[in-house]
Amino acid sequence: MERTYTDKNCLVIGAGKSGKGASRLLLDEGAKVTLFDENEKCDTDAVRLEFGKDEKINVIKGKLPSEVKEKADLAVLSPGVPLDSPLVLELKAVGIPITGEIELAYSVSRGDLLAITGTNGKTTTTTLLGDIMKNYAESTGGNRKVFVVGNIGDPYTLYAHETDDSSITVAEISSFQLETVSGFKPGISAILNVTPDHLNRHHTMEAYAGAKQRIMENQGSGDTVVLNHDDPITLKMGEGSRAGVVYFSRDEKLTPSDTGTDLVHIKNKEILYNDRAIIKLEDIRLLGSHNHENIMAAIAMAVRYGVPDKVIRDTVASFNAVEHRIEYVKTVDGVDYYNDSKGTNPDAAIKAVLSMVKPTALIGGGYDKKSTYDELIGSFEGRIKLLVLIGETAESIRDCALSHGFDRVIMASGLEDAVKICHDNTVPGDAVLLSPACASWDMFKNYEERGKLFKEYVRKL
Repeated sequence: MERTYTDKNCLVIGAGKSGKGASRLLLDEGAKVTLFDENEKCDTDAVRLEFGKDEKINVIKGKLPSEVKEKADLAVLSPGVPLDSPLVLELKAVGIPITGEIELAYSVSRGDLLAITGTNGKTTTTTLLGDIMKNYAESTGGNRKVFVVGNIGDPYTLYAHETDDSSITVAEISSFQLETVSGFKPGISAILNVTPDHLNRHHTMEAYAGAKQRIMENQGSGDTVVLNHDDPITLKMGEGSRAGVVYFSRDEKLTPSDTGTDLVHIKNKEILYNDRAIIKLEDIRLLGSHNHENIMAAIAMAVRYGVPDKVIRDTVASFNAVEHRIEYVKTVDGVDYYNDSKGTNPDAAIKAVLSMVKPTALIGGGYDKKSTYDELIGSFEGRIKLLVLIGETAESIRDCALSHGFDRVIMASGLEDAVKICHDNTVPGDAVLLSPACASWDMFKNYEERGKLFKEYVRKL
């Protein structure tokens, strides 16, 4: 793909945050931009005003005019637009090149890139690594810039023009975003885990795992990929990798000699890089053994970048849970409330459930991504005292729970009702956990809105 967009007719599909970011970058590059959204409810006038009255951008909705399609030199997809949608297939059929906002940002950005993907743990790992790199940049003096971008919330496209040869970009990349990369090549990448998710979009686990693996497909001998040795899918990805491989593992019996590569692992209640102690587990604030994996991945990436152990250790020791990730909200009448709204698939919810040390009322349910819930219900024993369900998947999760003999289930009319039900059915010493195991789109704009509302309802109790 060309790295200059001057005077190119660029069609950006999807008028959300990513589409707006891509449009802004293309305008700054001198392109002629049409921002299109199929949603008839899109307020094109409001979107247009966000770019300023002097900016030459065409914003349209509904049906794509044939004259726009005919003039397009490039189509840039927002992550929410599937590659097999009728519109994208139509554009491909007439030979219009297709790319995504991550590839677009990468094509004009500079400096070092560290990128993270995986089914679960991306946001925590990206936030932690971003903090490590910021502390490292500060410790070296000067004005070195560090950007934390991507699926974490701030589009990569918004900051690509601010990067320079000395900057460091830490990016969270989703499988949707990886579907459209071509030249994208981080110097250090990580694939944290691959468990069933987004099968309504990718259709098969093979396709989903293949999308994740694209983060490393352009890496070579001078690059590094960090992989989870305990995950059979990511373990296999290390075979034949052109990049140098660093594994991380919670298996305390595993040693670097077993893997034949660098290994971040746990021994004697410490996290080690090979045989070098980095931090004691007792000095880590994050709840849950799954967070040890996230921390090990961030450590692996930071060490390979050249960050001193002390900077890593101090940053990890002071790091708290990110918002919406097993986030402590408040104790009400002796009951602790936790917001894990980012638990948008069963595996993420399982990790949250396994982190609970008190009898817990779990709020679950939401948009149907065609997941199954047997393993989630199987994780309840000795932890979950009550399951309160909302959203599209409420009935299917209830039926799954009943089939496993778990009958302490209450159906709620909405999230606020679910919070009240939990309050009325818990006693001092219990906990309440929002970890839906589903996406939020049936009832909310996104998981952030769901989590913020949960916290609001808890604080009103």
